[in-house]
Amino acid sequence: MDKKAAITPSEPRKFIPDEYFEFKEKIHVRLLDLLDLSIIDTMDKDVLVKQIKLVAEKILRDGSDEMPLNFSEREKIITEIIDEVLGLGPIEPLLKDPTISDILINAYNQIYVERFGKIEKTDVRFRDNDHLMKIIDKIVSSVGRRIDESNPMVDARLEDGSRVNVVIPPLALDGPMVSIRRFAVDPLELDDLIKNKTLVPEFRNLLQGLVKSRLNILLSGGTGSGKTTLLNVLSRFIPENERIVTIEDAAELQLKQEHIVRMETRPANIEGKGEIVMRDLLKNSLRMRPDRIIVGEVRGSEAFDMLQAMNTGHDGSLTTIHANTPRDALMRLETMVAMANFDIPSEFVRRFISSAIHIVIQVSRMVDGGRKMTSLQEITGMEGNMITMQEIFSFKQSGVDNEGKVKGSFQFNGIRPKFLDKFRVAGMEMDNDTFDPSFRVEV
Repeated sequence: MDKKAAITPSEPRKFIPDEYFEFKEKIHVRLLDLLDLSIIDTMDKDVLVKQIKLVAEKILRDGSDEMPLNFSEREKIITEIIDEVLGLGPIEPLLKDPTISDILINAYNQIYVERFGKIEKTDVRFRDNDHLMKIIDKIVSSVGRRIDESNPMVDARLEDGSRVNVVIPPLALDGPMVSIRRFAVDPLELDDLIKNKTLVPEFRNLLQGLVKSRLNILLSGGTGSGKTTLLNVLSRFIPENERIVTIEDAAELQLKQEHIVRMETRPANIEGKGEIVMRDLLKNSLRMRPDRIIVGEVRGSEAFDMLQAMNTGHDGSLTTIHANTPRDALMRLETMVAMANFDIPSEFVRRFISSAIHIVIQVSRMVDGGRKMTSLQEITGMEGNMITMQEIFSFKQSGVDNEGKVKGSFQFNGIRPKFLDKFRVAGMEMDNDTFDPSFRVEV
């Protein structure tokens, strides 16, 4: 083979010839033949990496006639082999990059990432669809899930908590597709959100008071708007002496309290049995003496059970929902309750919602990729058959600067919230001047 076939660090990976992948695959297979697979799971990772590196170097020396490689090329291929054996192959470097928030695999040779709110195409690729499927199988099997033609869609998670969605043929027309939503090893704190201009320091006491006074909070927003991040931040204000039960489809919450009970749904097995859905977990959570229940995301009939829990003494619960406005969020909740197949009049459902939910916080992803807490609304009751709300503060966009950054202002709307009475009971005092309509912070 011509030495030009060898890839150098400066070359875009998209130009790697098929021969390179074939050569790497041969090394991988030879490596697995030489390694004692029975002890891999019991070995320390650092020791295992060293062992793999030694064996791979020997294989490369023995195969130097087939593909001559310089030092940097050898190091590169050894690293890729280690990623293949112990990690997720070609995308392992992307998972180690702290600037990447999303990895989007549209096809084996078409991989995009999101950095700082912007999507960009990478030069990373898999050898073929079979190679990609091997990595997919590794992901889903690690969390006890399966994926095949009878079950072509799967939600899973990685060891670091990153959320994974996989779709394979026949649903995926151009081959397997993978979406990975990454979460920081050290989750963002309130100060980080202030630094990122998601919100302003003046909101700190307000948000703390909402949680400590045990108000039920619904976080609303679109995909990638920062709902889960804000949910994690709000959870920091929950006292350490309270028992928290979390319920999720795919575990991604990163709470820091000690007294936490975490539960996750389970799909049906290959015989179609053993499925545990959100409703099952919510019903069971009521028997676990929770002080607070946190539902990662409400998306179906479990909304009824969640509202019922909020209405029966489990104040201070939190959840998220996909919606573009606070009003849309309440409408979605109403629709979800209807999915529970209870013949309940819509007016009763709305009264049920208005008594269970106290606060709706809207978070939005802006055109520049940044996230903003755009609205906080208090549910005040019912007027006729409509739920009434009042907006305590909002973010008003005024434009975009020369660098494409969103400009606008956070402002209070001059409304004294009803929940201030609960603040006082919880020992949280807030000056009425806080809500003065003259308050405005430009960002």
